[in-house]
Amino acid sequence: MAVHPNIINPQTISDVLKRSAELADVSDTPRLDVEVLLGHILEKDRTFLYTWPEHQLSDSQQQAFDAFFQRRLQGEPVAHITGQREFWSLPFKVTPATLIPRPETELLVELALKLPLSEQSSVLDLGTGTGAIALAIACERSDWHITATDAVEAAVELAEENRQQFGFDHVQILQSDWFSNVEGLFDLIVSNPPYICEGDSHLVEGDVRFEPASALVADEQGLADLQAIIIGARLHLKPGGWLLLEHGFDQGAVVREMLLGAGYSDVVTHADLAGKDRASLGCLVDC
Repeated sequence: MAVHPNIINPQTISDVLKRSAELADVSDTPRLDVEVLLGHILEKDRTFLYTWPEHQLSDSQQQAFDAFFQRRLQGEPVAHITGQREFWSLPFKVTPATLIPRPETELLVELALKLPLSEQSSVLDLGTGTGAIALAIACERSDWHITATDAVEAAVELAEENRQQFGFDHVQILQSDWFSNVEGLFDLIVSNPPYICEGDSHLVEGDVRFEPASALVADEQGLADLQAIIIGARLHLKPGGWLLLEHGFDQGAVVREMLLGAGYSDVVTHADLAGKDRASLGCLVDC
């Protein structure tokens, strides 16, 4: 008996999850990718997917998943497909205009919250992108005044959208090329700047291929922007203020040297959950 071309063979959640095997050559997390895509379409969490494996998708849901899945097969990041990425348990809107927030960057938030800062402290987040770092800190410290900047207009607009979504009135989003439009002194300056060397093989792999090179690549073997922030922050930190930077896994030693050479004290590098050097900090004066 002939099958009408417009009729879709019904699929269950269990059927769809099995398709993760098709992503083995595209993703390091194929199962998670399918769970996120499917959960987004169904507007359900991952618990639902495993509680109701025999739940049948509607035709429209199945068509939507197939369209998403084809995009993922082409390598497009899941965050770009869904337009969202969770960071610090907050659902951030994401676009190709900025970096996709990554779990390892949550280390900056953890370290910021552990610093000996007082109530009413002022914080500056440079190169904010989606606003992830600034807004995650704001989520935990409603008594801090936080300024977040980015040189890219589209990134500023996106960060402002996320700020409004969360309703964080103690955060201000500004367009600024590092310190060019920044006024005042801060208790903490934090940044996840570009730190990848031009020509690095990672730039042609995975999700990074779809992200803006301006947010990834820096001159001088990836150190130019880190150095500019380390020097520039001296004019924008209060006495005893802290500078906290994300950097590459192999840049910890040189970043510490730059911080010490610029007059910072209490300089230390912290590793991420994978055990790789990920963030370094220093105090402007002897803390």
